[in-house]
Amino acid sequence: MTNTREWVNWAIGRIEADFNRSADTHLIPLPVPALPDIAIYLKDESSHSTGSLKHRLARSLFLYGLCNGWICEGTPVVEASSGSTAVSEAYFARMLGLRFIAVVPRSTAQAKIDAIAFYGGECHFVDAPGEVYAAAQSLADDLQGHYIDQFTYAERATDWRSNNNIAESIFAQMAREPHPVPRWIVCGAGTGGTSATIGRYARYNRFGTGVCVADPAGSVFHRHWADRSVARVDHSAGCIEGIGRQRVEPSFLPDIIDRMEIVEDIHSIAAAHEVSARLGRSCGGSTGTNVWACARLAAEMAERGEKGSIVSILCDDGARYRDTIFDKDWLAARDLDVAAPRQAISDFFETGRFAG
Repeated sequence: MTNTREWVNWAIGRIEADFNRSADTHLIPLPVPALPDIAIYLKDESSHSTGSLKHRLARSLFLYGLCNGWICEGTPVVEASSGSTAVSEAYFARMLGLRFIAVVPRSTAQAKIDAIAFYGGECHFVDAPGEVYAAAQSLADDLQGHYIDQFTYAERATDWRSNNNIAESIFAQMAREPHPVPRWIVCGAGTGGTSATIGRYARYNRFGTGVCVADPAGSVFHRHWADRSVARVDHSAGCIEGIGRQRVEPSFLPDIIDRMEIVEDIHSIAAAHEVSARLGRSCGGSTGTNVWACARLAAEMAERGEKGSIVSILCDDGARYRDTIFDKDWLAARDLDVAAPRQAISDFFETGRFAG
């Protein structure tokens, strides 16, 4: 293919064909028997081809780059990532025959690094998470490639009105449930793109659904939401990969977020362990963050005598973290004892009350 437009047409067709043969992800009930009037659901994004919520984002970012003329035949594609987005982008780059380089922190879970390599991607490592942005841009410049930049383009690359975005899918799947319009949808923030999509979609369709962002305690996002003058934190965002950042990302839109819930890393890990046991399948740490926030919301609703539903996201499979948050030695080395917080989240499922 010598004509650039012809190649772009072919590339978009390849991505659309991949989408057309892909099923939607499931919406899984997470039973809390003690709260019969409050239903909690998890949108299982781990069932995408590349195993995480970021599959949707990667598809949108590639289409955005192609339609903007930024990605052409032979264009090297570079991304700054904590792992999952890079896995999904490597998948689409391989589909289009493009070189893909992920700039990732050295602390990234080995399973994610292996998955990037499996899809033909390369990894460029940096020592600190805050270094990924400049390194990715510099690498793209050196290669005369495209820095796909999920942190800037996540909220604008996704069509939040329709086109099977995650919000549209959630509301469609909730249509026959006892409480079809969720009182809350809970998600984390890495780029901020998911909360932006859900918040915009709910407002556009005039749903009475609140958007709650569950944020690691070390992250800047909840600080910025409370005080817009705070744009950066100097310390680490924590050990829950994929969510929480040291700087406020361009795709994070605080004005459409109704509530922020701050979740300690140990609570996220404990909830990931407990939910994995209750579902009979492993879930990542960011899913634990979401569920901890869901428990707070559900307990508050029960105290007020409210009925309704809460939807959150099962972001990725816990198998990616078997050497980190699901490894006893890894936890012990960091003095992370999950026993007490895991008992707290277990008690919530059994009693409907939550002390977390």
